[in-house]
Amino acid sequence: MSEAENAADRPLAEPARKGSPKAKAMTRAAARHAAPFLLWIGAMLLGNMMHLTPGSATGETPSLDLLSDAALYAVQTALALGALLLLRPWVHHKGCFSPRHVLPALAVGAGVFALWVLPGSDFFRGLWPAGADLWEKFCVWPLGEARDVAEAAAETAAKYAPAASGWPLWCVHMLGTGVAIAVAEEFFWRAYLLRAARTPDFLDLPVGSFHAFSFFAVTAVFAAEHAEWAAGFAAGLAYGLLFIRTRDVWAACIAHGATNALLGFYVLSTGHWEFW
Repeated sequence: MSEAENAADRPLAEPARKGSPKAKAMTRAAARHAAPFLLWIGAMLLGNMMHLTPGSATGETPSLDLLSDAALYAVQTALALGALLLLRPWVHHKGCFSPRHVLPALAVGAGVFALWVLPGSDFFRGLWPAGADLWEKFCVWPLGEARDVAEAAAETAAKYAPAASGWPLWCVHMLGTGVAIAVAEEFFWRAYLLRAARTPDFLDLPVGSFHAFSFFAVTAVFAAEHAEWAAGFAAGLAYGLLFIRTRDVWAACIAHGATNALLGFYVLSTGHWEFW
C-alpha cells in the first residue's frame, strides 16, 4: 500500500507550535494556495455588496453602474491570474505533473460537462420530462422553485454575450473560466483544503491521501457555491477522485478547465447562457 493510501489510517502529529518556523511556513503555503481563489470571490462579493454593476441592483438599491458585469469578471480574472503568477502555489507540488494524466483529465472534464448540461437539455426533457422537472426544482438553488430557464438565459446573455459585452471581454471571460478560476479552485479545494481540513500542517500529508470525512465535506461545500449544486457535487467528486488517483493537482486543473471551456463554447453556440 502506498504512502498516500496509508495516510488516512496514520495518526496525525501534533500541529506545529504557533509562531514556530514550521507554523509560519505552513501559513505562507496556505496563503499561496488560498489567496487566488479568495481574491476572486472577494472581488465578486464586493462588487455585489457595493452594487457596482447593473446585475447587482436590487429592488431597494440601484446599481452605481461603475462597471459592467463582464468588466467585473475581467477584474476577478486579473486578480486570480496575478495572484497565481505571483504566489506560485505549484512550488509545493514539484514533480507531480505527468503527461500521461492529460488525456484522463480531459476525459473527466468532458464527462463533467456532459453531466452538467444533459439534465437541462431538450433531449433529456423529451426523454424524461418528470426527471427534468425534478432536477430543476431540487438540484438547482433555490430548492423547490422551478427556474425559468429562458429568463435566466436572457439575463445572463445581457451581461456576458459578445453582443452585450463585446468579443474582447468575452475572450477574457473564457480565460477566466477556463484557466484562472479552474486553476485557483483546484489549488484551493483539492491541493489545499482536502488536507488542511485535517491539520494546519497540511504539507505533512501526502498529496492524494484520502480521508472520507474531509473529502465529502470539501466536496459538499464546493457544490454549494454552484447554482447547479447537484452537478457541482458530481464535479467535485470527479475532480477530487482524479486528484487522489493521480496525486497530480494539474490533472484536476486540466479537467476543471476543460469542463469550463466546453461550457463556454456550449453557451455561445446554443444560447443556454444560464450556465454562465
